[in-house]
Amino acid sequence: MGAQSEMQFQIWLDHFFNHLCHERRLSSHTLSNYRRDLQRIKEWCLTKGIAAWSDLNQHHVRSFIATRHRQGMSGSSLQRELSSLRTFFRYLQREKQADNNPAQGVRPPKSQRKLPPVLDADQLGSLLDQPSNEPLIVRDLAMMELFYSSGLRLSELVSLNLTDIDLSDAMVEVTGKGAKTRRVPIGEKARQSLGRWLIVRSGMVSPGESALFVSQYGKRISPRTVQQRVHKLTLERGVPTDVHPHMLRHTFASHLLESSGDLRAVQELLGHADISTTQIYTHLDFQHLAKVYDKAHPRARRKK
Repeated sequence: MGAQSEMQFQIWLDHFFNHLCHERRLSSHTLSNYRRDLQRIKEWCLTKGIAAWSDLNQHHVRSFIATRHRQGMSGSSLQRELSSLRTFFRYLQREKQADNNPAQGVRPPKSQRKLPPVLDADQLGSLLDQPSNEPLIVRDLAMMELFYSSGLRLSELVSLNLTDIDLSDAMVEVTGKGAKTRRVPIGEKARQSLGRWLIVRSGMVSPGESALFVSQYGKRISPRTVQQRVHKLTLERGVPTDVHPHMLRHTFASHLLESSGDLRAVQELLGHADISTTQIYTHLDFQHLAKVYDKAHPRARRKK
């Protein structure tokens, strides 16, 4: 395309940037993002022979997003570029320079979910197999053992009450998302660790406090405090990975699935409503999932 077409594209971009700066008073950082996104789209339009912004249609926008996706752009980055284009065309419509918004209704490809790494047996040993008589560390080890033993979410752990746990039966009743409850087994190591904590807890807890895990002030422990304590113990015990509660839950799911291959059982223990969530969470490859399905589903079995 010629210099005249490029000038027409740029004129309306400059008007729009002026609008963002002086009318909407956006920050320089936000303005920079708009400028970068829209300049890139402008350059793509020129290479495709599109003569004006008003000639851009939804098919063009989909083609642009597909090109960017093949270049390795993440779904979140493509979502931002689409958002910039939608906002720009709303401005063009206001200024009577466009009849419709070609970015409206276009969705970027979903980003692949990034999953946290898992701990191996040696790392877990370094973290958990060093007993202590210090009350707060006794508590911290009990929390971490329970995370790994039973696959609890952080919110589930901090909401536990004394009445939710039964050490004699080695079970804990958990209230998960949507106020749904489930009963989850407690491993022997976690049961022993919880027993030690309950002895210490009696000397720390405030009168009338029902929480299983309490802070040094005797009240229910907060999620932020749990995160900080897990991080602190990780550093003190020389574990090279930055451990956090969700990593312990993920490690529980991964180790259990690797040893059992029972996807449905892991789904129940994690409290997932949809088995597809468990499939993603435990980073199963499709072939393994297919084998589990073929073996377990009545209508997938071949007749002998």
